[in-house]
Amino acid sequence: MSSQAITPRELDRRREALAELQRQLADQEQAYAANRARLQAFIDRYVATLGPLYMELDALESQLYCAMTYLHEALGRNGVDTRAPEPPRATATPLLPQLPHGAPLPPEPEGGLVHVGPPTLKTLYRRAAMRLHPDLAPDDQERLHRERKMVEVNDAYAASDRTRLEQLLLAAGESTFKVKGGDADAVMAWLRQAERSVQGRLRVVQAHAALLLSHPMHQLGEAIERAERKGLQPLTIMANRLRAQITERRQELYIGQRLQPESGMAEAFLRQRQQRLGGGIAASL
Repeated sequence: MSSQAITPRELDRRREALAELQRQLADQEQAYAANRARLQAFIDRYVATLGPLYMELDALESQLYCAMTYLHEALGRNGVDTRAPEPPRATATPLLPQLPHGAPLPPEPEGGLVHVGPPTLKTLYRRAAMRLHPDLAPDDQERLHRERKMVEVNDAYAASDRTRLEQLLLAAGESTFKVKGGDADAVMAWLRQAERSVQGRLRVVQAHAALLLSHPMHQLGEAIERAERKGLQPLTIMANRLRAQITERRQELYIGQRLQPESGMAEAFLRQRQQRLGGGIAASL
């Protein structure tokens, strides 16, 4: 696409579209940050309430694993075939996805988005006349200088010498971009690149927002908050269940550490324990 085919209106339209994309991105980033902060607050409350109990339960499971391993090895030496116990898995602390920082937009072309193409020869002449007109001189010496320059301006315009007009304007202090014009092709290419960058960032934010919604702790948090609005105390119920499991594990550990491999109860204890673990559901914080 050539510069002549790009109109100021088209550039303005693309600039407005980019600004709208940026507003959408800012809104979605703000919504993601708010949702993530809300979910993290629930996780913090959940971990503060149940975390110490899970840690105690994990410690008991580790001790039970050591006791079961000892019984398994001892029974094996006595000719009793049992399945080796599986190592316990530590309770995982829930982690939320972290939205990466977005990359800045590519730099704009020099001169920004103001000027589209080079001004006409007539526009250059008018600008030169405004800058160099003798009537604008502050003193006689400056007036003589301006008169000489205006002669050059008139000669260059009469000869359609654009290069000379540009030189005179630049020497008079006119902006390069008002003399040469902006590169419309470069501006349009920048707009397209900026749009792609913002659209890519939007996709990243939307993907992370979807991860938040599908996170197990999000679903659990909503369920617990609904129950709490009804006056229930689900976290207290969960804590009591964990305490009951801790009591059971302590009893099992007490028995497991005192059983003798020669005892018939050792094999039964090992098999029952493994059967229960096989049907259990792994917990996670």
